[in-house]
Amino acid sequence: MSQTVASNRSVGIVAGLVAAVAFATSGPVVKPLLAAGWSPGSAILVRLSVAALLLAGPAAWAVRGRWHVVRDEWRTILGFGVLGVATASTMYYLAVDRLPVAVALLIEYTGPLLLVAWRWARDRQAPTRATLVGAALATGGLVFVLDLTGSLELDPVGLVFALVSAVGNAGYFAFTGRPSALPPISLAGAGMAVGALTVAVVAAVGVLPLAAPDVRVDLLGTQVHWIVPLLVVATVPTAFAYGVSALSVRLLGERLASFLALSEVLVAVLLAWALVGEAPLPVQAVGMVLVVAGIALVRRGTAGPTVVPVEAPRAVADARV
Repeated sequence: MSQTVASNRSVGIVAGLVAAVAFATSGPVVKPLLAAGWSPGSAILVRLSVAALLLAGPAAWAVRGRWHVVRDEWRTILGFGVLGVATASTMYYLAVDRLPVAVALLIEYTGPLLLVAWRWARDRQAPTRATLVGAALATGGLVFVLDLTGSLELDPVGLVFALVSAVGNAGYFAFTGRPSALPPISLAGAGMAVGALTVAVVAAVGVLPLAAPDVRVDLLGTQVHWIVPLLVVATVPTAFAYGVSALSVRLLGERLASFLALSEVLVAVLLAWALVGEAPLPVQAVGMVLVVAGIALVRRGTAGPTVVPVEAPRAVADARV
């Protein structure tokens, strides 16, 4: 391995871990805002709109002189924005409003399992043994996370929202996994704009309620203005995380970057514990380990050869909204 390749790999690993930590702040930071009276629709609309504005400059710069690429990839941008951004993130926030952050996130992270099932039904080709074992582990882990045999009561509507967010998550992987001439940061920026517009339209027709009271929010034991958590979720787990994740994918390739992204689950659990006091039950902690291990096996079983696309642009891969 040459010194340049080794250096790129090291930078990519650091970038991937930083992105995972950044993505993990979304649920724990926004939950106090929701508890203070903001609706999930308002929070996600502001988050995506601000992030789209922040990414507009870098996204446009990356395709300067090659605007035809945006036109050629409009289907990928539309699918990524509607499913991977708007559906996944809105449903996740709706779920977080009713469920513990860790439970909502872990259910959303089962998106790759839905992709496996869909491809199995479509192609009539059985998954690899690693994929099947991983799916079984993740499914068994969810039983523990949901504490189906215990005394924990979870909001059924919140569970439905989390499952729909998993569908959006599956769409995210399906669209970002396509080889593309569109630079990662440009896909992120365009997709964010499409996602914000989608949420705005759904809210405008009355399907998604909007409530944005002028309130103080309890964050890290301090009362802050509502704009603070909104700016945090718009910049850290959205604009910043997407940009850093794009760098990680470019240097490492989709497969290795996707494994690093799994660290988001652990970080989100720890942040939810620290910020909103949501400590997982012992049985849930066991389930979380099983889910993460299962999803890792699924990705290993479904991934092709690892490619380091330092020169060939690819879409943003495996980062959660």
